[in-house]
Amino acid sequence: MRKSGASMSSFTDDEVERYARHLMLREVGGPGQQRLKTASVLLVGAGGVGAPAALYLAAAGVGRIGLLDPDTVALSNLQRQVLYGVDDLGELKAERGAERLRALNPHVAVEALPLRLDDGNARELVRGYDLVLDGTDDFATRFAVNAACVAEGRPLVSAALGRWSGQLGVFAGRPCYRCLVPEIPPDAETCAAVGVIGAVAGVMGSMAALETIKVLSTAGEALTGRLFLYDGLAGTARTVGVSADPSCPVCGGKDCDEGAGDPA
Repeated sequence: MRKSGASMSSFTDDEVERYARHLMLREVGGPGQQRLKTASVLLVGAGGVGAPAALYLAAAGVGRIGLLDPDTVALSNLQRQVLYGVDDLGELKAERGAERLRALNPHVAVEALPLRLDDGNARELVRGYDLVLDGTDDFATRFAVNAACVAEGRPLVSAALGRWSGQLGVFAGRPCYRCLVPEIPPDAETCAAVGVIGAVAGVMGSMAALETIKVLSTAGEALTGRLFLYDGLAGTARTVGVSADPSCPVCGGKDCDEGAGDPA
């Protein structure tokens, strides 16, 4: 295990044991784990993507997590939203999810935010965190999150899924999410309308958590400017580049390094 006195001294004995497997990794170690401990993440949507992502971020030791979701737990959620159980039915996702994360890791501060993000409150919400993970299933919210992240200089990890497939990207300045999706698709589908295999939510939520951990700890190469495409039915995955759109209504007039604040 790589140990740095300055970094390790800020961890309790419980934390050292809890994060031992991270501390052993050359790419994370004490300095990377310290970055996670001092970082904050706003999770927009505590559903199919957000539920598994939240569990892994809390387990990883991200210091502060905001769990934002206005909905209550429904029985149909339990097929894929692994943060909840039957005892949570009818309860607010943000509040019950926050309780579960605190029980998983008491070293993490979890804020329950049972509200809906929109154009009016997005910037204020985003401003309070180092990074935003968006796992919502509607484009209006995704657009509001993206615009706020660009305006406030916050990295955005965005994941989506449907049926048997999913996609994931990291956006920091240019290109932004609106470069990828300029307008709301007229044939946009939701999981409620077309269905989704539950385990795909686990795959994409875990991948979103992984990219978040990489960005915050500065380990490896994040999916910045790239899109990860997963086909669960075929068992294949590929990565494609995302180009900046010079006419993008959100980031079109900005320099490429604008909007990419220090995540930790």
